[in-house]
Amino acid sequence: MSNQAACVSIQNVSKKFGKHQVLMGINLEIMEGEIFGLLGPSGAGKTTLVKELAGFDTPTSGENYVLQEKMPSLQLINRIGYMAQSDALYEDLSAKENLQFFASLYGLKGKQQKQRIDDVMEMVNLSAHLHKLVSDFSGGMKRRLSLAIALLHEPEILILDEPTVGIDPVLRKGIWDSFYELNRKGTTIIVTTHVMDEAEKCDRLGLMRDGSLIAIGTPNELKENTNANSIEEAFLVYGGVTVED
Repeated sequence: MSNQAACVSIQNVSKKFGKHQVLMGINLEIMEGEIFGLLGPSGAGKTTLVKELAGFDTPTSGENYVLQEKMPSLQLINRIGYMAQSDALYEDLSAKENLQFFASLYGLKGKQQKQRIDDVMEMVNLSAHLHKLVSDFSGGMKRRLSLAIALLHEPEILILDEPTVGIDPVLRKGIWDSFYELNRKGTTIIVTTHVMDEAEKCDRLGLMRDGSLIAIGTPNELKENTNANSIEEAFLVYGGVTVED
């Protein structure tokens, strides 16, 4: 990865909501073509950070650059795919109507639009449910439809906030297979998670706790540096918690 350029540069970013400090002096570069995971418990600041990278929030201090543009940037809306933690779907429309609406926002029309809708629904294993009302979808199906929407315009960077929450393990594996396939085609993927086995699937990880980035490295590096057998153990060591033998 050493010869690759950084497509995300987070420079001394802090964020406050009132008196509550959510992010503290984050510095991080994410390289083109990598799967980068942000791992940490709820409240660590992961969602706030990725919302800023997607252009939906701004830092109190510091700067975020994505694809060499300072965020937020309207020019980048077609180059970034973002899947939020909560599903932003129109429940009274069918899956197809939801996809058509979002596709039109991205300027996808006619045959190209139809092809992309077919492709993404196949990718998330929902092709049989294209005409079903979203209000009849299970929670896991809604997550998968949200992912399909984020993939419609073939973004260069895909930002996924807890993408597999509420999805059963078999489907979760299928979704990760889709991520790998997209990544092979050159998509940079940034994913937040608190699931340890998902963390192992990332090229590199940033461990977050209480608004700070406490460690960055490949899963193997993080384990080796802490003499840990698992990412979970490594996280505890970096977080200052003693791990019993």
